[in-house]
Amino acid sequence: MKIASKIVHAGRDKKWTGYSVNVPVVRASTVVFDTVSELKHATAKRGEQVPYYGRRGTQTHFAFSDAICELEGGAGCALYPCGAAAISGALLAFLQSGDHLLMVDTVYEPTRALCDKLLKNLGIETTYYDPLIGAGIKALIRPNTKVIFLESPGSITMEVQDVPAICAVAKAHNVLVMLDNTWASPLLFKPFAHGVDVSIQAATKYIVGHSDVMLGTASANEKYWPQLREASYLLGYCASADDVYLAARGLRTIGVRLAQHQQNTAQVLAYLQQRPEIARILHPSLPDHPGHAEFKRDFSGSNGLLSLVLKNGDAKAVTAFVEGMQFFKMGFSWGGYESLVTFNLNLQSIRTATVWPYAGPVVRLHIGLEDPADLIADLAAAFERFNNTLAS
Repeated sequence: MKIASKIVHAGRDKKWTGYSVNVPVVRASTVVFDTVSELKHATAKRGEQVPYYGRRGTQTHFAFSDAICELEGGAGCALYPCGAAAISGALLAFLQSGDHLLMVDTVYEPTRALCDKLLKNLGIETTYYDPLIGAGIKALIRPNTKVIFLESPGSITMEVQDVPAICAVAKAHNVLVMLDNTWASPLLFKPFAHGVDVSIQAATKYIVGHSDVMLGTASANEKYWPQLREASYLLGYCASADDVYLAARGLRTIGVRLAQHQQNTAQVLAYLQQRPEIARILHPSLPDHPGHAEFKRDFSGSNGLLSLVLKNGDAKAVTAFVEGMQFFKMGFSWGGYESLVTFNLNLQSIRTATVWPYAGPVVRLHIGLEDPADLIADLAAAFERFNNTLAS
């Protein structure tokens, strides 16, 4: 089945949908049984896709989990109330006191905080590593290393990791590999085909696609799925059937949305490459981007998230840039249909294993589904405000 067809039909098993196109929204806490035999069967199968108790899932949850597995791979998919919960739930499923975690230095800032605070307090040690280390990760593995965590492309600076090389080393040392695959979504990168054991998505982003639901997923291969599934249940993670339904609906259009995000971004990038204020554009599709060769090798496309490193500028000038934009609104998420802008004045503050080589501020953009001409005009006005403020 071609990917466009799979997007439309994934998870639409008649046992979940009945006679409707979409799976019904099945809200449940208690599941009731007519006979002791039914109750015993459900209890024995409670780790599988059998209604047992609301937190274990309903038809709505099972259909969506199946769809994610069909699109991304994996033997099973656990659902969480947000992407950060999926990350913490996955890590806590496989780490315990005395264990060692290798964490990529470009990781999502809340994941770094989780490592430096909660995991540290639980006696789990974290070592941050250069995202471009590749097979060199071997030198950092200790006897008590249990997990290597990847995020590719990385947050804000978006270096692309050599996932197959890292996974090969991890397998040789019996170390589990987790990947935050949110940037690529289930479409643009196939984690399990490249050796990843657990793949995590902030489904809030491109899967939902409409900026109206918080949701996370963690899928695992056959070896690790039973442990991830049971740990997630014991930690109390679950998601609203209404939110899961909206995520399933958003999933049906992810292919056409991502294609349009990519097309719009290409036009905006062509404009940005002409701007003299920019020291570096960070987007994996560009030939000079760190990890571009791996991106071309492993990914099937790109999306609308990119960062601009400005040559200079202070807080006042950056404020002038981001305030007053018509289409790019300030916000901390991305992956919806709208364009967004955020900024960071000191990236070194959230890096410990690598040195950030630029002194200028960084502006992150999400290119939405608006007309690229309008977005370019919005950016042109922003640069004008930025330059006028610097000159004043």
